Amino acid sequence: MATILGIESSCDDTSAAIIRDGILLSNVIASQQVHEEYGGVVPELASRAHQQNIVPVVDAALKRAGIDKKDLSAISFTRGPGLIGSLLVGTSFAKGLSLGLRVPIVDVNHLHGHVLSHFVKEKEDDEVPEFPYLCLLISGGNSQLILVKSPKDMEVIGQTIDDAAGEAFDKCAKVMGLPYPGGPHIDRLAAEGNPKAFKFAKPHIPGLDYSFSGLKTSFLYTIRDAVRTNPDFVAENKADLAASLQAAIIEILIDKLDKAVKATGITTVAIGGGVSANSGVRKAVADYCSTRGLKAFIPQRKFTTDNAAMVAIAGMFKYLDNDFCAYSAVPYARVTV
Repeated sequence: MATILGIESSCDDTSAAIIRDGILLSNVIASQQVHEEYGGVVPELASRAHQQNIVPVVDAALKRAGIDKKDLSAISFTRGPGLIGSLLVGTSFAKGLSLGLRVPIVDVNHLHGHVLSHFVKEKEDDEVPEFPYLCLLISGGNSQLILVKSPKDMEVIGQTIDDAAGEAFDKCAKVMGLPYPGGPHIDRLAAEGNPKAFKFAKPHIPGLDYSFSGLKTSFLYTIRDAVRTNPDFVAENKADLAASLQAAIIEILIDKLDKAVKATGITTVAIGGGVSANSGVRKAVADYCSTRGLKAFIPQRKFTTDNAAMVAIAGMFKYLDNDFCAYSAVPYARVTV
């Protein structure tokens, strides 16, 4: 019986989760509201908040799981990518707790956590993907198509060459005067708007790579030109702008996903990352898979954002493979899958 504590501190959420033999016993997240007034995450403020939150969050995860810390088989933690100051808090805590309990530590690639989040079970008969499968990983910092052959064999077959989908949502939302993070606000407004009201530039990138910078620039120019003659343009057209932006991003994502499916012949598709919480994206992927007879895995929204459940499940796979981490390991800010 493997009981894994997962610790996630890559950005602005402090999270701890307990998984026992693949079943989630608890998943506690402390979010940081302090960044909203700055329109983005302030790294120094984030690391300070992690220091304040990590002990009570881990304690709450253990209590909700109904276990003692001495019952832990291993401690998994996000080593990167992410904000170095934030990662240092989680890494240092994991090392200290590991030494105190005399249990091994397992380092987890944050992106691997998103990819493997579909293996988190809340009950024994929950369905999980079969290998191999295609994962569309879409978040604020990454847009990637990944061929997942096993928990430790993942191949990036396509990725963004500039902005990620999440960045396009958030940066365009900021221009519209929407609060941070902007993605959820775009999603909410899009439900009320006309997705065909505005046309934005689409990228023409060969292969399976993504690009969102041209779309973002086209969106910004549309607003800049319109407000010159109508200062109230954004206020009067928020819903239509949001709907058109969301539709354009989805079209780009699905186009490359379709090419990846045809190129690989894979019949199982999963999505992950913060942008996979977007209602339009979720529906588009589900509809795409349904019309082509593909198996789709759409995560629960609570497993799309940064959370320790995905770190714990990724850590469990490594623990079962005896793939442990040295105490000399240090966090890293950037890496690819």
